[in-house]
Amino acid sequence: MFTGIVTAVGRIMRVAPLEVDTGALDLSDVAVGDSICVQGVCLTVTSIGPQRFTADVSQETLRVSTGLERPGEVNLEKSLAVGDRLGGHLVTGHVDGVGEVVRREEGLVGIRTPRALSRFIAAKGSICIDGVSLTVNRVDNDLFEVNLIPHTLEVTTLGRLAPGVRVNLEVDLVARYVERLLAASEHVRSSPNAPK
Repeated sequence: MFTGIVTAVGRIMRVAPLEVDTGALDLSDVAVGDSICVQGVCLTVTSIGPQRFTADVSQETLRVSTGLERPGEVNLEKSLAVGDRLGGHLVTGHVDGVGEVVRREEGLVGIRTPRALSRFIAAKGSICIDGVSLTVNRVDNDLFEVNLIPHTLEVTTLGRLAPGVRVNLEVDLVARYVERLLAASEHVRSSPNAPK
C-alpha cells in the first residue's frame, strides 16, 4: 500500500529489466522483494545498488499503464509501513486505466478518463495520477479536473503535463469496493431464488 505522497523523483535509466536511478529516495530500509511505486505502478525490487534498483515489468503491466516503456523521470514512493502517516489516500499501485490530458491552465489540469472508470470518480473524491494523490474538483461525464499547487509541481513529474500526455490513473479504493458491493447486492436481488 502507498499514500500517493511522492517522496522523490527518479529516472528510468534502462527498460528491460527496468532500472531506476532513485535520486533522493533513501534505499537504506529497502530490501529485494519490497515494493516501490513507480509512476503510480507498484513494482517489486529485484536488485538494489547505490541510488538504484531494478524491477521486472510484465507485458500486462506495460499494456495497462504508461511511462515505464521508455527512459525518463518518474514519481517514486516506498510502500507504507505500519504506523506511517497517511498523508494522501490509500493507493494500491494497481493502475485502473490510462487517461489523457485534454486541458492545462494555470494550476488546473483536465483529464479524459476511460468511460469504464468515470463512474468511480467523484467531485471532492480522491484520484491517483502517475502515483500522486489528488482531489478531484469537477467531473463531467468522462472528463475530470484537478488543481495542482506549486509544491506538487515542484516535487513530482506533474509539471510536465500538457494536452495529449497520457497518465496512469488509479481510482479511489473505497469507490471500487462500494461498486462491487452494490453490484453483488443487485445480483442477489435479481436472482430467481431471492426472497420476495
